[in-house]
Amino acid sequence: MRDYPQAPVKTGHVEPVPRRVRAFVGATQVLDTTSARYVWEWPAYPQYYVPLEDVTPGLLVDEGVEEVRVPGPARLHGLAVDGRNRPGAAWLQTSGELAGTVRFDWGALDAWFEEDEQVFVHPRSPYSRTDALRSSRTVRVEIDGGLLAESSSPVMVFETGLPTRYYLPRTDVCWERLVPTDTVTECPYKGRTGGYWSARVGEAEHRDVAWAYDFPTRQLLPIAGLVAFYNEKVDLFLDGERLDRPVTHFSI
Repeated sequence: MRDYPQAPVKTGHVEPVPRRVRAFVGATQVLDTTSARYVWEWPAYPQYYVPLEDVTPGLLVDEGVEEVRVPGPARLHGLAVDGRNRPGAAWLQTSGELAGTVRFDWGALDAWFEEDEQVFVHPRSPYSRTDALRSSRTVRVEIDGGLLAESSSPVMVFETGLPTRYYLPRTDVCWERLVPTDTVTECPYKGRTGGYWSARVGEAEHRDVAWAYDFPTRQLLPIAGLVAFYNEKVDLFLDGERLDRPVTHFSI
């Protein structure tokens, strides 16, 4: 059974964004708007749809391709900045409620900001809540019977639509079984990771099972420097009871 709440909206939901949104390629500002719309292309989180008049003129290149997207028909555009072309970077809605708005591929732009703070991966959902709570429950982490960590002072992170994540003090981690990797990931709610580790148990190596945020966003400061393990990749025990491995897309 799933033991965490799902996202509360459906595909196609539209709401106003009450924040200034800006995005850049290098030093070039591509958009600056206070009139963006949230559009849920799937229930987990939204995307920004930006009025065309708030996009810097001359950067969009019509590629002559029509597509039907969640809000309706759209025309595909590339992005030309400082002599560099990024094909398939944006869709201009041509009809319906959102006609005249542009939806950019997140990765086609180098940096996004809500007000003056950088946002990673995708827009933060206004319906998602993320709480980091200290606990005295005992968390034990294993792989193939090998102990990776055990702690009675975890910080538990509750995020709408995702399994609970358990962040453990480094002194409670079995570092002799962990190997650092070069992996770096980003989260809209927590920031950019400061470390990743694979686990070696016996002859097997399990890739990127643990991570840490050394400098998380201010809302998640209680997890700074602590280590979490993918519920999906390890065996987790909470107060001695084994938890089912969730089926998810590995958001951290």
